[in-house]
Amino acid sequence: MERIAFKMKLFNDCEAEYKKRHDAIWPELKSLLKETGVEDYSIFFDKDTHILFGVLKIKDVFKLDELPQHPVMRKWWDSLTDIMETNDDSSPKSIPLKEIFYLK
Repeated sequence: MERIAFKMKLFNDCEAEYKKRHDAIWPELKSLLKETGVEDYSIFFDKDTHILFGVLKIKDVFKLDELPQHPVMRKWWDSLTDIMETNDDSSPKSIPLKEIFYLK
C-alpha cells in the first residue's frame, strides 16, 4: 500500500461549495475510486492560502494513471472547474508532495 500526498488550490470563498460537493460525492465516483484501489482518502483545507492538501493510500500507484480516461472522473473534474484551479483538460492543478516524516 502506497501513500500519496498532493496539494491543489481553491478559488477564494469556495471552501463551503467544495465541501458541499464532496459531501454529496457521486456513488459512481466513490465506486470508481475504490475499484482503482484508493483507500483512506482525506482532503484538508488551509483557509489562509486556499490550499487543499490531499492524502490517500492506494494498492497500485500506476492505477491512478487510468482515472483521467474514465468518463465519471472527467465529469467530476468538469463539475469543479468553477471553484478551483484546473488544467486545460479540467483536471485539478495538482502538485505532488514529498513525504519527509511518517510515524506508524
